[in-house]
Amino acid sequence: MKLGMGLVGPGFIAAHHLDAVRRLGNVEVVGIAGSSLESATKRARELNAGRGYADYHELLADPAVHVVHNTTPNHLHREVSLAALRAGKHVISDKPLAATMEEARELYEAARAANLAHVVTFNYRGYPLVQQARAMIGKGKIGPAVFVHGCYLQDWLTDERAYTWRLDPKLGGASSALGDIGSHWCDLAEHVTGARITAVLADLHTVVPVREVPATSAKAFTGKATKGTQKRKITSEDLATVLLRFDNGARGCVTVGQVLPGHKNDLRLEVNGREASLAWRQEQPNELWIGHHAKPNKVLTRDPALLDPAARAYAHLPAGHPEAWADAFRNVIADAYAWIQGGAKPKAKPIALPTFADGYRNSLVVDAMLKSHAAGGLWQPVEDPLAPTRTTRKRG
Repeated sequence: MKLGMGLVGPGFIAAHHLDAVRRLGNVEVVGIAGSSLESATKRARELNAGRGYADYHELLADPAVHVVHNTTPNHLHREVSLAALRAGKHVISDKPLAATMEEARELYEAARAANLAHVVTFNYRGYPLVQQARAMIGKGKIGPAVFVHGCYLQDWLTDERAYTWRLDPKLGGASSALGDIGSHWCDLAEHVTGARITAVLADLHTVVPVREVPATSAKAFTGKATKGTQKRKITSEDLATVLLRFDNGARGCVTVGQVLPGHKNDLRLEVNGREASLAWRQEQPNELWIGHHAKPNKVLTRDPALLDPAARAYAHLPAGHPEAWADAFRNVIADAYAWIQGGAKPKAKPIALPTFADGYRNSLVVDAMLKSHAAGGLWQPVEDPLAPTRTTRKRG
């Protein structure tokens, strides 16, 4: 059966969702819903993406749409995803799952009750060498993990004339840098190690406390404000440092910032075990550094012939041909549609595929970081009512 997909929210990331599903070859792009029929039709024409819908309710009523991609701003995630589930549609949502922890839990519970596929695009899981690192750690290749650390650094908000809806708590949520990119790092760290963050100590800071905001609303990544601006106080963080404790006894730390000149999408993750270390950098995604104590370090280059079977399926080109962000995104979307085609049964979910459970879990981690900072920089436990005990929890 060829599945039909509809997309709600034709902004920056929409084109990449469409590119990913087209590369699968067995998905029909039915159409797009935006803020109006006129804007949706215009965007659908630009992207060669079927028809435009007057609003997302009209899209959900179309029986040709089986899967809904929710690429709206954060404050609309709950509304659109919940309506899609109630309409019997499978849902693929951008992160964060919702604007608040309470909304994320509501969506998780609704998805679980609906028996439909529910996916959150933590797309860095889709890199072949991320899956290689996960497989090596799961098989004990580096020994017990003792330290998990890294960063996600950007510079696109360095200039005080740069502004985005993500900085407005009513649209982006209470957190900016942590919710936007720190969430990716935390999901990646937990997925790769198979461990959960149990406590955090966070120091948040707003480097640029006042920004020039354009008279009209600004899209993400569109650059500086021009004429007709006003000063606006910024309350969300653009820089954060967090200490971490994991349920396997490991310690960790992560630095997140969006005002750091020269850093574009500098996501790095390193896991130090008792026998070896692993390090991966998103801007050099085809290399996995393997560190040793009493023998030479080495670099594993992405080569399907050398990868663990669990990672090999995520590499599509021969060695020497780089694969990058769009390929990793495609891998996550491919897992999502494979799950849907197979009936979306919980036990049939691909291991690397992030679901609403992961999205809810992630919101609990970010919420604990916000609480830690608000308390003056005190350790804050991460609430996790969904977590099984250590003796029964499986990696996944």
